[in-house]
Amino acid sequence: MLPNGAPQPDIPLAVKLFAELEQRTGVGRPGHGINRTSYGLGEQIAHEIVLREAGRMGMVCEVDAACNLYMTMKGRENGPAVMVGSHLDSVPAGGNFDGAAGVLAGLAVASGFFKAGRRPARDLTLMAIRAEESTWFGASYVGSRAAFGKLTSDELDHVLRAGDGIPLGKAIDAAGGDAEKLRAGTAHLDPSRIAAFLEPHIEQGPVLVGEERPIGLVTGIRGSFRHRHAWCEGSYAHSGATPRAYRRDAALATARLVVAMDDAWKRLTAAGRDLAVTFGQVATGRDAAFSKIAGRTDFSLDVRSEDLEVLDFMRGELAEAVAAIEAECNVRFHLGAETGSQPARMDSDLLAHLGRIVQAQSIDARKMPCGAGHDSAVFAKMGVPTAMIFIRNRNGSHNPQEAMEIDDFAEAARVLSGFCEEGPQERR
Repeated sequence: MLPNGAPQPDIPLAVKLFAELEQRTGVGRPGHGINRTSYGLGEQIAHEIVLREAGRMGMVCEVDAACNLYMTMKGRENGPAVMVGSHLDSVPAGGNFDGAAGVLAGLAVASGFFKAGRRPARDLTLMAIRAEESTWFGASYVGSRAAFGKLTSDELDHVLRAGDGIPLGKAIDAAGGDAEKLRAGTAHLDPSRIAAFLEPHIEQGPVLVGEERPIGLVTGIRGSFRHRHAWCEGSYAHSGATPRAYRRDAALATARLVVAMDDAWKRLTAAGRDLAVTFGQVATGRDAAFSKIAGRTDFSLDVRSEDLEVLDFMRGELAEAVAAIEAECNVRFHLGAETGSQPARMDSDLLAHLGRIVQAQSIDARKMPCGAGHDSAVFAKMGVPTAMIFIRNRNGSHNPQEAMEIDDFAEAARVLSGFCEEGPQERR
């Protein structure tokens, strides 16, 4: 038993399920990652695995119109439920722990209560969320937004899955969902019926590893604005025969844009503001050659911050830099559509409650911001008290080398179990 009387989570069950997920959704070559495509076969297999285990515990299971899976264990008290969850899809050739760690942590906690013949304070609902990874459909938080009736008809009809070009709505229907219900804005979740949403997740950066801490308590999730398919238009010309004044060099112009945005990042960081700027893709066009001035570059831009004011400021910096470089280099930037997400603050009362549990269990945790997007942002924006627990993880994520230690996972699960034993506290 834990210090507050909560049962120990069933860590052996989680270990077994991690191995099954890797074996059944792997790419086929050990060490080369897993594929759980949003609304695809791998994601479906993962959902069936956790549904099977929840059924063995007698949990009440249901699926909504977007194919999100809910597994509920009855609590001792009446009142809004505690929800624990995360996603089960992955990026192509991704790691086995991103998303799945959150679902299996909840399942381990539920199994701990079940094996002890106990019930949590409130109904405990585990949620396995669909389609969190925007790499597939180019849209953020598909499953969690759908659960609250927030997908649009335009998205359902015109957002296409990478690789096969299937529209989102058709992919949902093919997986057994009901796109027409989603098109009508039908919500499955009512924020007033959720006392708290908790999402355990591996940290996707190096902070916990660097500080040698097993877990972190997330203070907020960065929002973003992104230009996924931007390009710069110049002119191809001979590299030796074209003087500088006559050049329309797209590579030079793009490099200057990278430096300008990085300079703005440095200035804001020095002022204590939260920001991350990434040009994740930069390439010359297909007609490029060694002895040619680049007439085209293609690039992507990802700007993230917890602070809406910072995001707006960086939009202005981008516009100013583009105009200045176009004039100086005689090029044209085409930024394309902007996508992104809003920042989300985690609930201060929940963080304080989790902090007390962490302290009682003598766990060395730290409070920290979250640089990546997560479904928790949707719950927080819907007014649900929300918190995230980060789990130390070496080698980053979105790659086959994710290296979460099971002992660190167990620490996060123990905090969850302690919370489920006590139940939500009276709001301040």
